[in-house]
Amino acid sequence: MQIAMIGQKGIPAKFGGVETHVEELGTRLQRLGHTVTVYGRTWYVPAGTNMVNGMRIVRTPSIRTKHFDTITASLFAVAHAMLVVRPDVYHFHGVGPALLSWIPRVFAPRATVVTTFHSMDRAHEKWGTFAQFMLRLGERAAFAFASETIMSSRALVRYAAEEYGTRGTYIPNGITPVRTAVDPLLLAPFGLEPFQYIAMIARLVPHKGAHTLIEAWKLVQKRNADAVKDVKLAIVGGSAFTDDYVRKLHTMASGNDSIVFTGFQTRDTLKALFSGAKFMVHPSISEGLPIAVLEEMSYGKAVIAADIPETMEVAAEYGVPFPQGNVDALADAIIELVRDPMQAAAIGHAARTFVESEYHWDDIAHETVALYRRNAMVPQGVLAVR
Repeated sequence: MQIAMIGQKGIPAKFGGVETHVEELGTRLQRLGHTVTVYGRTWYVPAGTNMVNGMRIVRTPSIRTKHFDTITASLFAVAHAMLVVRPDVYHFHGVGPALLSWIPRVFAPRATVVTTFHSMDRAHEKWGTFAQFMLRLGERAAFAFASETIMSSRALVRYAAEEYGTRGTYIPNGITPVRTAVDPLLLAPFGLEPFQYIAMIARLVPHKGAHTLIEAWKLVQKRNADAVKDVKLAIVGGSAFTDDYVRKLHTMASGNDSIVFTGFQTRDTLKALFSGAKFMVHPSISEGLPIAVLEEMSYGKAVIAADIPETMEVAAEYGVPFPQGNVDALADAIIELVRDPMQAAAIGHAARTFVESEYHWDDIAHETVALYRRNAMVPQGVLAVR
């Protein structure tokens, strides 16, 4: 099959769960014998990048603003796919790009149109009223025009049933099993030492909750300074059209040398930051099924996570939940794991075993291919449920 991936910023993934999802899934689809074209934005994908892991990369322009970047890039991608690639499958990633899913349904009726509903984007704090309205329309489009709609978490499946009276197909995000040693040389530029820091890895947008973590970290230092006197907090990530929020975080951390902002990191440096952490914190209050949490678990790390339904699908039994937004509870959870490293190690080991058995990208790729094939054989618009 010819498969076009539309809506992501691009690959190789520098940051963002959707980009990681597309790179991991597309790589495996290619290995299974399919031809995969991945569209990426010129500001994200390095010039001259034509192939990644056997996938064809097409760079498209966009209007690089918070409101128009995704939709304009997706429009160029749809046009190129229809005129040049003519794929068997148009796979839209995200409810914003799904606004355009009607185009191949109308003008390429023999093709299969699939949308992956990665998260309830309209709930994210960075969006204003008009953007939230358009993202809700995108949700409706994801169900109205797609041959089948993939939901990345069971919580999103329930949301679709309750909000729209329709059924989506649950196919989660995944992980690639990891076995890697810590490289102190890659941590040194940030002033970090192996197993002497805790880490949060995420885009610095309000709903990810970095501000909650910084407040909790300050509280930890007040309540139990001796326990964390040699421990640092590493916040790994950068702005996503949220420069004002990033400045707010830096202001909150001003004068506290134990808080380290690394900016966006990729590849070997990111692996080193995962590997060298004592444990991880994920205070996000809005997710699909967070790839960051799955990856943190795959590194054998205990994860302290806000108790939203999507994250609790993986972290309720194999992580350390805390009430979302509750600074006191988060501080208590951090203190407990700092004091008891054996507990943190045991939780991390159980978490790794769990995600390796339940959330492997190889299995997810086979499920996705099965979804493509069954929709190629049924009338357009019929939703199938796994």
